[in-house]
Amino acid sequence: MLRIKKNDIVMVTSGKDKGKTGKVLHVYTQKSRVLVEGINRVKKHMRRTQENQQGGIVEMERPISFSNVMYYCKNCNRPIRVGFSVAKDKVKARICKRCKQTL
Repeated sequence: MLRIKKNDIVMVTSGKDKGKTGKVLHVYTQKSRVLVEGINRVKKHMRRTQENQQGGIVEMERPISFSNVMYYCKNCNRPIRVGFSVAKDKVKARICKRCKQTL
């Protein structure tokens, strides 16, 4: 089970965007990367095509490593480590290791 999932709020812990928070748009499990909204923005030169009539320089987000982001707990108002709890009916749930709330 993954610690970070799509639509989670995460905070960047290292790199040029350190301290910023954003929503996870996509999780790349094979490459251990996540795409976060507004984080790791780069400029890409796009060629003019039939789909993209304008062309030019486009700003877009690039994936960032799992190790550089942490889940942001709304109750604690800080980045936290994610733990797991197993209920009696064998269902795994993600919990905040600090305040023990279910995520």
